[in-house]
Amino acid sequence: MGLDAFILGMVGVSYMSNVEPSWMEVKHVRLKLPRLPEDFSGLRIAQLSDIHIGPWMMLDRVQEILEVVIAQSPDVLALTGDFVLAYGRMTRSYMDELNQMAQLLRRVSDDLPVVAVLGNHDHLYNPGQVRAALERGGAHVLMNSVYTLARGTARFHLAGIDDFYRGNPDLNAVLAAFPPDECAVLLAHEPDFADISAETGRFDLQISGHSHGGQVVLPFIGPPILPKWGEKYFSGLYQVGKMFQYTNRGVGMTFPAVRFNCRPEMTVFTLESV
Repeated sequence: MGLDAFILGMVGVSYMSNVEPSWMEVKHVRLKLPRLPEDFSGLRIAQLSDIHIGPWMMLDRVQEILEVVIAQSPDVLALTGDFVLAYGRMTRSYMDELNQMAQLLRRVSDDLPVVAVLGNHDHLYNPGQVRAALERGGAHVLMNSVYTLARGTARFHLAGIDDFYRGNPDLNAVLAAFPPDECAVLLAHEPDFADISAETGRFDLQISGHSHGGQVVLPFIGPPILPKWGEKYFSGLYQVGKMFQYTNRGVGMTFPAVRFNCRPEMTVFTLESV
């Protein structure tokens, strides 16, 4: 029985380390937004979060993930932060990887708009370097700013706030960048920022990452560990006041580099007018 338990344990460790981290789920979410213009009904937004380039996320895997994005035929790709894996002074340089990521991202941005915000790991590493790489890849990096889509006279706004944990968020600047009666989706890396953004009444949806869904979700218990600002709305769809909050589980990992009952996720939103 001791040998059986050992073998079973090794199989479990192998699954958590090698199988589930690569077993990405493409999750489709359909939402009706009260202020969405009819001209934008059916708009599809693909969301990726927490790529965490590093020892557990090679560039060939990033390429595979972006190929899945293209296969979904979205209208927009939204990236909600943490492109690198950073641990303060222990962090190595990601210049080469970021340059390669920019080249991969350009293959997507040549065909559709890509918007992005930075996360806490990006700020801990080098926010200017990460932002520059994203912009070389054709992404619109939303640092307390707004990217607007137009169809005829209709407008739809993709807003982004700088990282609430380690960045320089300025919600007032974001709110001043689009009319108060028009539809806006907010990209905010930390999901628990929803309590603040929902109070403004200006956003129909916030999309976030940060928590990785917990990475390990124990049956009947839930995630034993969650990060600051990712403890309340840690995975999936929530209603916060009159605003939807959606937290993507991310595609990468932080230490410990395992996933259990918490597969990596790409989210594809189909937005509908009421």
